[in-house]
Amino acid sequence: MEHQHDAAAHGALGWAVLEVSVVAGVLVVAGAYAAGLRASRHRSPWPAHRTALFASGLVCVAAALAGPLADAARTSFTAHMAGHLLLGMLGPLLLVLGAPVTLALRAMPVRRARALTRVLRSPPVRVLTHPAVAAVLAGGGLWVLYGTDLYPAMHASPLVHAAVHAHVLLAGYLFTASVVGVDPDPHRASVAVRSGVLVVYVAAHSVLAKRLYAHPPAGVDARDAEVGAQLMSYGGDVVDVALVVLVAAGWYAATRPREAAGTRGEVVDGSRPRGAPHPE
Repeated sequence: MEHQHDAAAHGALGWAVLEVSVVAGVLVVAGAYAAGLRASRHRSPWPAHRTALFASGLVCVAAALAGPLADAARTSFTAHMAGHLLLGMLGPLLLVLGAPVTLALRAMPVRRARALTRVLRSPPVRVLTHPAVAAVLAGGGLWVLYGTDLYPAMHASPLVHAAVHAHVLLAGYLFTASVVGVDPDPHRASVAVRSGVLVVYVAAHSVLAKRLYAHPPAGVDARDAEVGAQLMSYGGDVVDVALVVLVAAGWYAATRPREAAGTRGEVVDGSRPRGAPHPE
C-alpha cells in the first residue's frame, strides 16, 4: 500500500512538473517574441494583428497542455481531442500567421540574420518543410498515435506524454507553415503542390476521425470516442477550411501583381518565393 502511495505521489509530481515546464516554455517564447518587437522598433511598424495572432496561438498551446483541459484529457477522449485541435491545428495556424521568423530577421543583427537565412536554405530544412513530408509527419503521427498502444502509454507517463505532444505541435507547425506560411521560405512549393497535399491531408484526417468513431483506441468508452471523433471531424473541418482560404488568398496575392505589371510591360520583382503571401 505504501509503495502504491509513493508511486501515485511520484506520478502526480511528474504531471505537475510537466505543466510547470509548459507554462515556463510558453512564457519564454512570448518573451522572445516581445524582445523581437522591442529590438525591431526602429524599423517600420510591426502589424498588431501578427502579435495578436501569435499570442492567441500561445494561449491555445498552453490551454491544451496545462490547466483543466489538460487534466481532463488524461481520462476523457473528448477532452483529449479538444486539446489535439488546439495543439496540433488551431495553435500552429495562429503561430504561423504571427510570422515569428520574419520578426526574428527584423530584430537580429545582419550577421545573425544571414546565419538564420543559411539555416532556412539548408537541405534538412528544405526536406522538413516540403508539404508532403510535413503532412506525413503531422497526419501520419496521428495514425500511429491512435492505431497503436502509444495512446494509452502517453496517459501513463509524463515523459511519453511530453514527447507525443511536442511532436504534435512541431509537426502541426511545420505542416501549416509549409502550406500557408507567411514567413520567408526559400523552398516554398508551388500552389498546385500545396493544394494537392492539403486535399490529401484533409481526406486522411477525415478518414481517421471516422475510424476512431467506429474503432476507439484501447480503453476508451464507445460514447466518449464517438463524441471525440465528431469533434475531431467538425473542428478539424473548420481549421481545414481556413487553410484552403489562406492558400487561395496567397495565390491571389502572388499572381495579381504579376498580372497588373504584365499589362504595363513592367518587370516584377521575383525575390519573394512563388505563392507566398507578403509577411508585411
